[in-house]
Amino acid sequence: MLRTVLIILCLLLLTAATQTAIGQVRISGRVFDMSQSNPMQAVSVLSNSGTGTITDSLGRYTIVVPETDSIWFSYLGKPTPKYAVQNIRNIQLFEVALHVNVTELKQVMVKPRNYKMDSIQNRLDYAKAFNFQKPGIGISMNPPSSGTSPAGVGLDMDEFINIFRFRRNRNMIAFRERLEREEIDKYIDHRFSRALVIKLTKLKGPDLDTFMVRYRPPLFLVQNATEYEFQSYIKKSFEKFHKLQLIMGELKKED
Repeated sequence: MLRTVLIILCLLLLTAATQTAIGQVRISGRVFDMSQSNPMQAVSVLSNSGTGTITDSLGRYTIVVPETDSIWFSYLGKPTPKYAVQNIRNIQLFEVALHVNVTELKQVMVKPRNYKMDSIQNRLDYAKAFNFQKPGIGISMNPPSSGTSPAGVGLDMDEFINIFRFRRNRNMIAFRERLEREEIDKYIDHRFSRALVIKLTKLKGPDLDTFMVRYRPPLFLVQNATEYEFQSYIKKSFEKFHKLQLIMGELKKED
């Protein structure tokens, strides 16, 4: 009897898993600007079910959603109408042209700095400061003077003297903390780069400088956010920034 029940449960689980797999649809395609010739990067591809992705440098995307779902595209806070998955004829090549004119800029070849290598080298150069610990009373083990004499236990005099080197200890701790802050700032700059912000917002000049300061992300976001989540943060921050700029413009007109 128990064996029969287990077999039935296994069959039910297998059926449910099969139905779930069948109910999922993989949609792929490309996104272009209004000319239908320039692929658009960093366009958000979203769905009613909550899944999302972004287009790559060639405008390509792939998203897996339920077959009863709908998807839409969003660029700089401007969404397209929703497309029902069941109405998409070719889910393997669903191409969309957004009403955006991509400005072609002259390419400039810049060799990017390797943040990880710079960080490792910085740790090596300042290893003494990074590894500094506030001195305390230490115990040293003196080796035995002969094969039969026991080892001696004594006070570590160097460590004991360092306890009273107050100025040196304060300076070393302050220097270590400054190096750690600089390392954190460089890591945030690495992800929250001006190049990425310009690509996603098209800001420049004083507006770009203001945005970079006002919406600089906290460390926990930079450490834990996926690339999609991080770019979404920048886009949402730009929407707030743009609305604030419009309000400030209206206030200036009233004055």
